[in-house]
Amino acid sequence: MRVYTRTGDKGETSLWGGLRVSKADLQVEAYGTVDEASSFLGLARGFVRSQRARELLPELQKKLQILASELASTPEGLLKLKERLQEEDIRRLEEAIDGIQESLPPQTGFVLPGGTPGTGALDVARTVVRRAERLAVRLRQERRLREEIVRYLNRLSDLLYVLARAEANEELVQMVKEKVLERLGSTPKTLTLEIARRLIAAAQRRAGELGLPVVAAVVDAAGHLIALERQEGALIASIDIAWKKAYTAATLKMPTHALAQLAQPGQPLFGIEATNEGRVVIFGGGFPLVSGDQVMGAVGVSGGTVEQDMDVAQAAVKVWEEEP
Repeated sequence: MRVYTRTGDKGETSLWGGLRVSKADLQVEAYGTVDEASSFLGLARGFVRSQRARELLPELQKKLQILASELASTPEGLLKLKERLQEEDIRRLEEAIDGIQESLPPQTGFVLPGGTPGTGALDVARTVVRRAERLAVRLRQERRLREEIVRYLNRLSDLLYVLARAEANEELVQMVKEKVLERLGSTPKTLTLEIARRLIAAAQRRAGELGLPVVAAVVDAAGHLIALERQEGALIASIDIAWKKAYTAATLKMPTHALAQLAQPGQPLFGIEATNEGRVVIFGGGFPLVSGDQVMGAVGVSGGTVEQDMDVAQAAVKVWEEEP
């Protein structure tokens, strides 16, 4: 079925009841404006954060469809309508207005429309409903039109006004929450001795699962040693290696296995292990401890294969990431 019919090409349309009228007719302008208002309510549904608004807007759109049907009908067509707006519908709008107003702070002056996508869409919808109300008043002066139509549009514009103000409050609350969470999230965790010991304990538990004695070291962001433990049976040489892995990961702000790839012949960091008085190592087992976008320190593990050292060190990193 085609969307276009070509029946309106001469600037006329049919009312519900069969009468052909100009598209510039006041009756057509009135129900067309109601349709415009409903479309803006649909736009608002995609933007609002308020749960109350999300629940109300679809119901309001359905009522506007009923109202538009009456505006688009001839006297004969009105007799065929299955549903019309009633006094009860107006009362429900008033109840909704009163309920929302109770949750709003006192208004001390004029309010500028918009400010957020949700409030802006609601404010535009409100002004379109006001225009529909003015057209309905003119239509009532010229032709027969139930008073309930004008009254419903009047209350609806009032409801959209308070909904927009409630949405602005909701947006403000959400913005404050997001700012607080952002501030909390941007505060880096502190790498204390107590936490360092917990990281080492986590590494030792994982090493025990692998049947592997290791040395685990934790350093601060400058590579200074915070804690180091050597399990019984771990190689003496692993003491220096674990510390240097942690130092490398902290000061270069990357895992040591990632550095190893960059330090291969032909790569940009080839030969870096010869710097820093030999404290830089280029094999896996060292990981930076990151909070937000800051490196707070690092953990280094030595005692097994490269893959085992990385596995054990990552157990410590996981505990760090779970720290509040």
